[in-house]
Amino acid sequence: MFRKKEKSIEAKDKTAKEEKKSGKMIFVQNYRRMMEYVRPYWFRALIAVLITIPIGAMDAVIAWALKPYMDVVLVQKSVAATSYIPLLIIIFSCLQSGMNYLATYMNTWVGRKIANDMKITLFDKLMTFDTTFYDKTNSGEVMMRFNSDVDLACNGLLSNLKLFTTRVFSSLSLIGVLFYNSWQLAIIAVVVLFGALYPLTTVRRKILGLMDKTIFSGGAVMMHYNETYNGNRIIASYNLQNYQNKRFKDTLQMVFKLGIKMVQRTGMMSPLMHFIVSLGIAAVIWFGSYLIVHQQITPGNFVSFIAALIMLYTPIKSIGNNYNNVQMALLAMERVFTLLDKKPAIANKAKAIKMDGLHKGIEYKDVSFEYVEGHPVLKHINLKINKGETIAFVGNSGGGKTTLVNILPRFYDLKKGQGEILIDGVNIKDLDIYSLRDNISIVFQDNFLFSGTIRDNIMLGNEEATPEQVKKAVTMACLDEFLSTLDKGLDTEIGERGVLLSGGQKQRIAIARAFLKDAPIVILDEATSALDNKSEAVVQQAIDNLMQDRTVLIIAHRLSTVRNADKIVVVNYGELVEEGTHEELLKKPDGIYAALYRTQIK
Repeated sequence: MFRKKEKSIEAKDKTAKEEKKSGKMIFVQNYRRMMEYVRPYWFRALIAVLITIPIGAMDAVIAWALKPYMDVVLVQKSVAATSYIPLLIIIFSCLQSGMNYLATYMNTWVGRKIANDMKITLFDKLMTFDTTFYDKTNSGEVMMRFNSDVDLACNGLLSNLKLFTTRVFSSLSLIGVLFYNSWQLAIIAVVVLFGALYPLTTVRRKILGLMDKTIFSGGAVMMHYNETYNGNRIIASYNLQNYQNKRFKDTLQMVFKLGIKMVQRTGMMSPLMHFIVSLGIAAVIWFGSYLIVHQQITPGNFVSFIAALIMLYTPIKSIGNNYNNVQMALLAMERVFTLLDKKPAIANKAKAIKMDGLHKGIEYKDVSFEYVEGHPVLKHINLKINKGETIAFVGNSGGGKTTLVNILPRFYDLKKGQGEILIDGVNIKDLDIYSLRDNISIVFQDNFLFSGTIRDNIMLGNEEATPEQVKKAVTMACLDEFLSTLDKGLDTEIGERGVLLSGGQKQRIAIARAFLKDAPIVILDEATSALDNKSEAVVQQAIDNLMQDRTVLIIAHRLSTVRNADKIVVVNYGELVEEGTHEELLKKPDGIYAALYRTQIK
């Protein structure tokens, strides 16, 4: 029984040592990587650290000055010999205040510069992540991990570093004053100091498990704000105020519980350190009284010693909270570097082939796909699309139509054994991903527009387009009549996400953008399904213009919009069940397409 307990204790000790060793290795690695961001600003960073030396050391001046002052004034009853000491204290305090300001300024400047550089790197990394990442990560979590963590890691770490380096040099100078006045009392004070600091060694282990949960809950709070902002009309129209309030309160309650757990695990450190420090002061006063009575130290020594001791111990009482912040900043830094180390699921091969247009066609060869393992969305799709053909995908909702076109520009990648997609006989995984997407224009059902002007959004298709090219794209997208009603025309601001525009106007801007891109392959993902009849007619004309001399893949619910397609493909529950022209498919009275068409006509 005892042996089992001993083995259990040994195993726990071994695990703790391994975790400690691993933690140290991670810290060293992250510290080296952090230095890469500090290096461009090393001179200012060095100045910020060096300034803390005199700032901390000057704390000892007041305590040191009390010895001659107290011995001369209290014992010898003379003031003239020590009249310079108050003036000296004022001068040193002014110098310390000025240097403190300079150190704070330097730290803030360096911290924000490093944070900006790191945010730029992280934002570049964010651009490389595939659609799956965005499917699984909510907007609040992205904001917390890509923005807030950086601020916490850089600004928090540097501001606390200034505080700690100042207190280190302050402590060293004050300890020097302690030994100057009484080596016996100084030994007691230093032993108590290390005893008070010991609880700090357990901080990282105590907060490590809570940090990820805290970040997740913080991200959930941000997500509620984003959802409320973007979904304000749905909330108003369905009277969802109470529903949203309840969800928000539940999330805040979770944040509250995590905050309380953090206090439960670390909150006792400061009171414990306070108690240990009080024991030290009491021991010094007791033993110091003995030394004064036996004339081993002067009253001036004792007053100077007590002043230095209190100045040394006072910051220690609250250093636990600062140390917590440092540990949280270090853990935030670990999370930042974890993101930077994350490999994009979809990336170029070493010798990717540049795609220079579409010459023959596209082929889906035995393609299967699943978002969740064991739940196939596509099942053994075989399809050939010749250059210049218009192919329409129709079928039941959730049947796999959108997935079928989303895997062409590699928003999602096929895994091994799930078939392949070929363009001009080359597997799309062998193509350079940027050149692949350069050759594909997509008009979604709900196109995203960026804040800015109409011109800005259209020119995203080709930022080097000439005014003549922009004008032609506007005309082909049937936007000219709408623009003529606007005072500023193309330079009209559209608001965030194009909030000032109607659905049809947004679609035509997206079509103009696609025109300007001038890609040989066009994907239309239910581009007119959310529009009224009048808007649909105008947008359909713009789409017809866009489709000319291009290879087009259309997803449509309204079958009237695809009657003229070269080929209509019926996708039902992930399988390609019918294929042919509109007339050919209608000749199958028991066919799925014929049934869908009759239903819509009625």
